[in-house]
Amino acid sequence: MRRVLVTGGAGFAGSQYVRMLAPHARVTVLDKLTYAGNPANLAPVRDRIDFVRGDIADPGLLARVVPGHDLVVNFAAESHVDRSIDDASAFARTNVLGVQALMRACLDAGTPKVVQVSTDEVYGSIPEGSWAEDAPLAPSSPYSASKAGGDLIALAYARTHGLPVCVTRSGNNYGPRQYPEKLIPRFVTRLLDGLPVPLYGDGRNVREWIHVADHCRAVDLVAERGEPGEVYHVPGDAELTNLDLTRRLLELLDADPSLVEHVPDRKGHDLRYSLNGDRLRALGYAPRVPFDEGLAETVTWYRTHRSWWEPLRPAEPNAAR
Repeated sequence: MRRVLVTGGAGFAGSQYVRMLAPHARVTVLDKLTYAGNPANLAPVRDRIDFVRGDIADPGLLARVVPGHDLVVNFAAESHVDRSIDDASAFARTNVLGVQALMRACLDAGTPKVVQVSTDEVYGSIPEGSWAEDAPLAPSSPYSASKAGGDLIALAYARTHGLPVCVTRSGNNYGPRQYPEKLIPRFVTRLLDGLPVPLYGDGRNVREWIHVADHCRAVDLVAERGEPGEVYHVPGDAELTNLDLTRRLLELLDADPSLVEHVPDRKGHDLRYSLNGDRLRALGYAPRVPFDEGLAETVTWYRTHRSWWEPLRPAEPNAAR
């Protein structure tokens, strides 16, 4: 049975990956338990995993935790664009220095495979077409710049030291247990309470959406079959403007369109993201969760799990990613 270390494993995507792996692997979770890390996300598999609370930017801790694992998957990240605009220091620490510390620890431990989980935002905006994996990086926000920096460090460890690391970059994730500062859970939870939802600008910004379960299946496929030193895109199966997505949520929740409030646009807001996923599909990947079905199920989950999100919902109605 393979031994897998998942950093950031108590967060939204990381915990989905842990729950997927736990029946078939010996899993260690390393998580700092910042505001977005939630032990409740691991409750279904808590008795099957080893949990270590700690920071991926702590070399001493990593030297103790990393050795002995067959695979290390790094989901640990500060990930909210608005927070990075307000203060980028935590993003630089975790997403850049933390990745460097983790890559060094994996190199020292001789880890057989490493996956660095990243984002389509590292490329900036694309008016038409889709990015290939060799597209130049042009991040717009401190968040995406920090993720680009971490990716480049990981790939440099592959080229310089031969560390067997792959990088995955996905579109916007959605699904149950997403912290309610991001667009879908924020809008759903506010609409459930009849509260207005803040939409940036004219809402014409375009995003690809992928269910978190499909994203995690793609990450595990890259862990098994990906070529070290390569980047793999995990595109979504739906491309929507934020306005179109908001309209779908209003329909699913039978909410009044007057609850949508257009607010001043975010600084440096990218207009459109789009990923070419041919390299991943060549490994045998195909999404399993149709967007309409996944979105409806996600809305139902938030509707029936108020006890999970009510203590977490941000107090201020800032717009979401």
